[in-house]
Amino acid sequence: IHHGRQTKEWNQSSGINAEYGDPKTDEPFIASTDLIGCPMVTNDFVVSGTCLEQLYGMCETLYKPDMAPDELFECISQALLNAQDRDAYSGWGGVVYIIEPNKITKRTLKARMD
Repeated sequence: IHHGRQTKEWNQSSGINAEYGDPKTDEPFIASTDLIGCPMVTNDFVVSGTCLEQLYGMCETLYKPDMAPDELFECISQALLNAQDRDAYSGWGGVVYIIEPNKITKRTLKARMD
């Protein structure tokens, strides 16, 4: 895909949310693309899915920079579950990955199914 060329992180993002890190600095690169491929590069968070508007609202309310891993997990979980409560089409749970320089933690969320 690269054909021997140097690429930037945003060239590698796909139609779903993408996170890439700079291996030299461990700094994250967070981006997403819309349906026509227009990238959105940000320093804090990206969201996608059927409850997009609800997720933006919850993330803007709960997220703050430099959160500890457990605090970040709680923020993501609350944002995801509360946004899903507002949109019946979006499912009944989720999987949260907390990516740290030395480990990746995966936790599964289950929500109400009524």
